[in-house]
Amino acid sequence: MRPFDPRLLRYASAARGYLVTAIALGLATAALILVQAGLLARLLAGAIRGIGAGTLASSLIALAVVLALRAAASYGGELTALRAAAAVKSQLRRKLIAHTLRMGPSWLGGQQAGEIATLSTKGLDSLDPYFARYLPQLVLGCLVPVAVLIRVAIADWLSGLVILATLPLIPVFAVLIGLHTRASTQRQWQLLARLGGHFLDVVEGLPTLKVFGRAKAQAEEIRKVTEQHRIATMSTLRVAFLSALVLELAATLATAVVAVEVGLRLLAGHLSYQTALLVLILTPEAYLPLRNVGAQFHASMEGATAAQQVFDILDTALPHPPAPVVRAPRTVEPISFCGVTLCYPGRLTPALADVSLTVHPGEHLAVIGPSGAGKSSLLALLLRFAEPTAGHIEVDGHDLTRVSADEWRACISWVPQQPHLFAASIAENIALGRPGSCLTDIRRAASLAGADEFIDAMPQGYRTQLGERGLQLSTGQRQRIALARAFLRDAPLLLLDEPTAHLDPVSAQELQASLAALTADRTVIQVTHSLAMAAHASRILTLTNGRLSQQIAPVHPVAVTT
Repeated sequence: MRPFDPRLLRYASAARGYLVTAIALGLATAALILVQAGLLARLLAGAIRGIGAGTLASSLIALAVVLALRAAASYGGELTALRAAAAVKSQLRRKLIAHTLRMGPSWLGGQQAGEIATLSTKGLDSLDPYFARYLPQLVLGCLVPVAVLIRVAIADWLSGLVILATLPLIPVFAVLIGLHTRASTQRQWQLLARLGGHFLDVVEGLPTLKVFGRAKAQAEEIRKVTEQHRIATMSTLRVAFLSALVLELAATLATAVVAVEVGLRLLAGHLSYQTALLVLILTPEAYLPLRNVGAQFHASMEGATAAQQVFDILDTALPHPPAPVVRAPRTVEPISFCGVTLCYPGRLTPALADVSLTVHPGEHLAVIGPSGAGKSSLLALLLRFAEPTAGHIEVDGHDLTRVSADEWRACISWVPQQPHLFAASIAENIALGRPGSCLTDIRRAASLAGADEFIDAMPQGYRTQLGERGLQLSTGQRQRIALARAFLRDAPLLLLDEPTAHLDPVSAQELQASLAALTADRTVIQVTHSLAMAAHASRILTLTNGRLSQQIAPVHPVAVTT
């Protein structure tokens, strides 16, 4: 692993100013170390020679001032590093979440959501030791040894030569130990991410596990992963403690060599007492920052490993690079599928094959077909969750890929087959359709969706807190919340993905009545497996094995290519 990942400056621009300040404080610390050593050597040598009380007092005051300034510089460096860590974590979290959302459901479906959640929380929190401890020591480790070496060489070239020869031993040992610990630290983090992700999935599915009697088996699996993480953590700590011992031993032996040669030359009269004191005081300062870098490197490895994984996700190319060349139309113009084929990675059979059709403004198009026919893939293309493998989609004569995805989605209301409800109030869940909406608009949308009756019956009404996924509501109630979102959004294009699936006939009929009000004066594309659910459509197409195979009751002329 590199001492400093330059991607931190690329992805976390908020850290640049703090790092410049940290370097400036490191330079100040290096200068103060030299001044402190010079004052202390002169003070001790003068005290032995019997200098006057006035000179001694002034030297002591100057030394106290230098010590205070050095403490202030160290405190400022650590405070700056902590603020840098807070800024970087916030910036990386925002970028990580935004990038994962832009990657779309197709990419997210192949990831462990729990691991990404652990990465964005516990993982990025581990950057605190990296910035607060490791980076300040890295700056000092680059500046202080060079400054001390130059100062010692000016005072005594032989001692400077000894330090120059022994100083590289510290980073060499640190690199060798770091290569050994990198694999164990990465394994430790992978086990932690696996543990966090698995635990999150188990907690979410705990009711189902209890029903089928699998809760104890999952508890045993969590216990095994926890034990593996404990073993990996103890192994990493063991190496870290041993590395500290090796670095301390190397620094002590190198200091002892300098002390012996200085002592022998001092006894022989080839070196002045003040110069000998200066060399002996400065020599440990040359090795100390490098020892601290090696020690803090292990403490910061977890955060650095997590940051690497964040950077790997951020470096993942988007499935469709944003190309906001054409602005999305304010009203939905004709939407044309021109020989569209969609193949998912790893699948031999295309989800859609050579689909060509035109959807006219204000039309209610229903696409029926069995499960796996490609109906949801058709909507995924319109939502820009996937891009055509062949062919293209046009909106008002422009290729859809040239339209900003965010602007295009602002024109769409989407009611999925299984809408997701968040652990928030009912009002907040409905307001996702149009953030910042007032309660009056939220109530109106809920009333249009037929959800106001059961919401008002709840203890806290619209302020009732829903658990994760809204499991305290029935399937029909969750669908009505999704419809209320769509009413509140009031977008010109409405996409319906089997909204009445998994409902009993009575609930499906009530929901269909709400849909009839929602679909008025909008362009609607509804996919369903039931012809009865498409009774209100102005045109019905059949999709079989990814191909449009039949047209029922056409209203507008349309060319369908099979």
